[in-house]
Amino acid sequence: MTPPPPPAPTGPTAPAGPAEPPPHPLVTRARRLADDLLAPAAERVDAEGVPAGHLQEIKRSGLLGVSAPRAYGGAEAPAAVARETAEILSGACAATWFVQTQHHTPVRMLARSDGPARERLLGPLSRGELLSGVAYAHLRAHPRTPVRAVRDRDGWRFAGTVPWYTGWGLNDVLLLAGTTDADEALFAFAEARDQPGLGASQPLRLAALGGARTVSLELDGLWLPDEAVVLRTPYDRWAADDRLRTLDTNPAVFGLTRAALTLLDEETAAAFGARLTRLRTAAYALADTTPGLRVQERLDLRTEAFGLLQAATTAAVVAGGGRTMLLTHRAQRLAREALFLQVQGQTRETRAAQLSALRG
Repeated sequence: MTPPPPPAPTGPTAPAGPAEPPPHPLVTRARRLADDLLAPAAERVDAEGVPAGHLQEIKRSGLLGVSAPRAYGGAEAPAAVARETAEILSGACAATWFVQTQHHTPVRMLARSDGPARERLLGPLSRGELLSGVAYAHLRAHPRTPVRAVRDRDGWRFAGTVPWYTGWGLNDVLLLAGTTDADEALFAFAEARDQPGLGASQPLRLAALGGARTVSLELDGLWLPDEAVVLRTPYDRWAADDRLRTLDTNPAVFGLTRAALTLLDEETAAAFGARLTRLRTAAYALADTTPGLRVQERLDLRTEAFGLLQAATTAAVVAGGGRTMLLTHRAQRLAREALFLQVQGQTRETRAAQLSALRG
């Protein structure tokens, strides 16, 4: 006869592991916006443009102040929160994400500055009352100077061409950069509208993120007062800081990769997912260290993350078959957006690293 099983042990139950902390409120709001508004409309936005209503909802959500100082109405959230909200928005609708992501550079620059521009604009930008765009990528063309800033009375006069400006017709203000005769990078705020000395082209026809309302700007003597200036620094100093900023992997790379994985079967998605987790963890750990350290490791991780993005979005196209060639198909949109991210914010150093990887 089989003896009965021993009685179950009595006594206090072993304590459960630590509870998962609740998500940051801004992460919750970003997910709600992504699920309810951005993702369902993404293909239409890709074809027709980001509607003002999308930006109004983002303004109301507080996401424009995710990293802004609390003293000026921002959330001053940890960097991990800013990265996660960027992943969520970019994976849902990259065009809308790209318009609003321009806003965070002016906020960071104002927060590190002093003077009239900070006191006039940091609060409204941090609280989402105003949306800012940026017009400074042309500085990376140095020693060419597509935009010159010349001293004139108590201010500066700008002349030249800004090849790319995103969010025209949606932004309230723009942060404009020019190169001075002393080889300085000078940044100043202007109203984002046609005005004497500033005119915009028709929206550019782009292969990806065409909905982000990108134009070129013609500057023909636009005058901005000293009170509009937020930064004036030697070009080499600005370029060195810019180089460090672009070494880390853009969270949108991981956001788009995650979106592509939702279009794959479970087995294929799992294979990509393991690589995504490893790269994301390593890239963000590096981003949280002192800028300028482990440069080659940052470049390698950035390049590998782009390789994963390219593979995942291509896999989504392959899995969807011939119908993915329709401009209305999500996989094809993601693949085009992945190409865009490969050149967005590009420097000579990051371009060389990517080309080296592509050569194998």
